[in-house]
Amino acid sequence: MVVDDHPMWRDAVERDLVGAGFEVVATAATGGEAVTRFKAARPQLVVLDLQIPEPDGVAVTREVLAHDPSARVLVLSASGEQTDVLEAVKAGATGYLVKSASRAELLDAVRRVARGDTVFTPGLAGLVLGEFRRLADPATTDPSRPELTERETEVLRMVAKGLSYKQIAERLVLSHRTVQNHVQNTLRKLQMHNRVELTRWAIEQGLDD
Repeated sequence: MVVDDHPMWRDAVERDLVGAGFEVVATAATGGEAVTRFKAARPQLVVLDLQIPEPDGVAVTREVLAHDPSARVLVLSASGEQTDVLEAVKAGATGYLVKSASRAELLDAVRRVARGDTVFTPGLAGLVLGEFRRLADPATTDPSRPELTERETEVLRMVAKGLSYKQIAERLVLSHRTVQNHVQNTLRKLQMHNRVELTRWAIEQGLDD
């Protein structure tokens, strides 16, 4: 689903996605339309502008993910401001691109977010990771924190940075399946259910250093 209150931009994004083989099941111009049409169309991924008539993109992100936690949200915004980026990520967005991104960058981001990766316009990932490090209190240790193997920790750091399974496999000279297994083992240890939660946990624990 594509959500943007500018018709020309909304139509262009929809056209690019359809041209690349994606099925666009709905479009919306306002936050209210987005939430209503999301519930009716049940898209797997939402490409969403933040600056839309109320409720805004952050609120829409929070609401659609509460309705369907398996959905993915990729923010496509004119704003690269720290506050906007962080609010979107905290609401559950798994990707954030500024509108200066190229068509190829948009399509690549959609594919990666659909797979569960975290994707950011270059420069924004460091901003997000740095902010979560700042918010985490290093003096506080969690006695319930599960023990991970060195390899699981290494893979987790790369997940926190938004690398795909394929990229992690290439860097560590492992098979794609082995990387998946490491992530799944970590998920079981943390009693979590998806890579979004895994990434948030890793960032909060400072594993993105």
